[in-house]
Amino acid sequence: MTQNDSNLMVEVSTDYYLDGKSKVEIARDRGISRFQVARLLAQAREQGVVRIEITAPQVDGERGARLAARLGASEILIAPSGQDPTATREHVAVELARAAREHITEGSTVGISWSRTVEAAVRHIGQLPHCDVVQLVGALPVEGSGNSLALITTFAQMPGVRTWPVWSPLLVADAATAAGLRRQPEIADALSRADRLDVAVVAIGHWSERSSTVFPQISTEEQQAATAAGAIAECSGRLFDAAGRPVRTSLDERVVGVTLEQLVATPRVIAIGYGSAVAPGLLAAVNGGVADTLVVDDAAATALETIVPG
Repeated sequence: MTQNDSNLMVEVSTDYYLDGKSKVEIARDRGISRFQVARLLAQAREQGVVRIEITAPQVDGERGARLAARLGASEILIAPSGQDPTATREHVAVELARAAREHITEGSTVGISWSRTVEAAVRHIGQLPHCDVVQLVGALPVEGSGNSLALITTFAQMPGVRTWPVWSPLLVADAATAAGLRRQPEIADALSRADRLDVAVVAIGHWSERSSTVFPQISTEEQQAATAAGAIAECSGRLFDAAGRPVRTSLDERVVGVTLEQLVATPRVIAIGYGSAVAPGLLAAVNGGVADTLVVDDAAATALETIVPG
């Protein structure tokens, strides 16, 4: 590596870890690709240029155990709420990384969906044991953040980790296009592996414009139709009602990604959610078997305690 390359590695690492810039912003500002940014960040950690110390926030373990017993969940981890959504997301991400390290073992097949929190957790997760990582959803780029394809690339750079990408958007224009993409050999192979997952990591979003990355991507008519059909929450582009049952609308036919049935069949599904609004969706995910382990913030935990009093 040349001196110029080393200097660029330091500068990119400073942009990302200290200044809080996204990979997209760094790539734009420095005139390089987002994949070059990801590679430089990975090299910085491998070579010791960047050393990450994880100091977990004070997690209320006893409270989480009591709440898990009340909800019928295997485990609930409660991180502090921050002063703003970004701080809360970071707290939840640190705890999600800890949960992932605990449950992902040698030889596991791991399904990874995408959310800002899941993306943030990968910065804290360190190295995984030898395992297969399956991308559970197509890409849904979000301004100022990454997407599932960028995330799977990060896993691909980890030694001993094999990845199975889904080279497709999460949401396409019509059902026929989605069906055609799902038949593509590489995509079909990845999605079929979701039938044999040991662990999945997903995000639960309240079905609203502020809490779901999918909601703003569809028409007002589709939004209203989904709400009228009983949708209260979304996971990987799939909608479900208050009992955790799938809500089938035209949106469902346009999604390229894991199904709720595949998640229900997965032995361990770690789902994240934060803020009080997502609490009914988290409870529904547990009731419907979509998730058994929750990583939440204090606000979501308090709302769950209100919904399911002791």
